[in-house]
Amino acid sequence: MNTSLGRLRRLPVIGGVTAGAVLLLAGPAFAHVSVQPGTAEKGGYSTIAFKVPNEKNDASTVKLEVTLDPKHPLSSVTVQPVPGWDVKVEKSKLDKPLQTHGKTIDEAVSKITWTGGKIEPGQFQQFPLSVGQLPTDVDELVFKALQTYSDDDVVRWIDPSKPGGEEAEHPAPVLKLVAKGDKDKAADKGGQSADGKDTRAAASSASSGKSEDSSDTTARVLGVVGIVVGIAGVAFGVLAGRRRSA
Repeated sequence: MNTSLGRLRRLPVIGGVTAGAVLLLAGPAFAHVSVQPGTAEKGGYSTIAFKVPNEKNDASTVKLEVTLDPKHPLSSVTVQPVPGWDVKVEKSKLDKPLQTHGKTIDEAVSKITWTGGKIEPGQFQQFPLSVGQLPTDVDELVFKALQTYSDDDVVRWIDPSKPGGEEAEHPAPVLKLVAKGDKDKAADKGGQSADGKDTRAAASSASSGKSEDSSDTTARVLGVVGIVVGIAGVAFGVLAGRRRSA
């Protein structure tokens, strides 16, 4: 009898630990503002999207500001409309004009702001762009993003990567650039041909979106299961205590 009661008393602890472990595993699915897909071909054009999850339970995301890398301006940046959201595109004069397709470009998009819509708790939104011509002399483009909530809280996704691969607290969205002609990497991550036509980006983006959605759903389910197990453990513990007292 004592052995049985001892086991029942341990159930709340086991349930609580299980719930905590599951929720810790679920956390990364709601990580941060990121670029989808995360890789594109150097020297080409690509369709990308900023994926913005809402990480709060009591406020909605109402604004997204994205600043493009000033060291590597892009000659072409076009915005795909997002239903319910207004967009403002800002351009800046270039210290050094760009030469592309026989034309001289003396200004480039430097900042894009989306407002007017809402990303409710437990949801995410993607903000698509078509960008190019991507540089050939760097391995990544870094975008700085500011996420504003309805409670006026502003999360600054601007931290650079840390040495050794450790993730920063609020990492800036990064688009990795691979060598042109590297078909394997481009097919996996969605490169585009230099003429601006989507060759693999649409299919890869759709696949990436499904994968992300699946990850988010799995994380939520695991989180709920963990909470239920924890509550059940507490209930067993209470009942065991009552039986012993009786």
